Amino acid sequence: MKHSLTTTMLIGAFLFGLTGLQAAPQRERDDEGWYHSRDSFYQTEGWRMRLFERVREDLNRVQAVAFTGSDEYRIVKTKEELTDLQSKMAGGKYDEPELDSVIGALGKVVADNRLSARDRDMLTDDLTRLRDYRGHHEGSR
Repeated sequence: MKHSLTTTMLIGAFLFGLTGLQAAPQRERDDEGWYHSRDSFYQTEGWRMRLFERVREDLNRVQAVAFTGSDEYRIVKTKEELTDLQSKMAGGKYDEPELDSVIGALGKVVADNRLSARDRDMLTDDLTRLRDYRGHHEGSR
C-alpha cells in the first residue's frame, strides 16, 4: 500500500509539472503580445498626451509579478505619486517638483526591485521618457 501511495504521488507531481510546461509557452506568447502592443503605442501620433497612463500600465504590469514587501511598496508609492501628478496636470497645473518626485520614485523601482531584464528595460525607457518630458515641457525651468 505504501508503495502504491508513493507511486500515485509521483505520477501526480509529474502530471502537474507537465501542466506547468504547457502554460509557460502560452504565458510567453501573451507577454510577447503585451510588449509588442507597448512598443506599438510609442509609434502612434498622440502617445505623449497619454505618457502617464502608459507608465501606470507598465507599473501595473510589473506589480502583477512583483515580490511582496518592499518591491511592491515601491511600486505602490510610485503609482500614488503618479496619481497626484496626473490630478494636478488634469487641473492644468504643471508641477515640476511633483514630476521630479515621480521620476525619483520610478528610479528607485528600477534600481532596487527584483525585475526581469525586460521589465527593467521597459521601466528604464519610461524613466527616459519622463525625463525628456520634463526637459521639453513648456513652462519648465
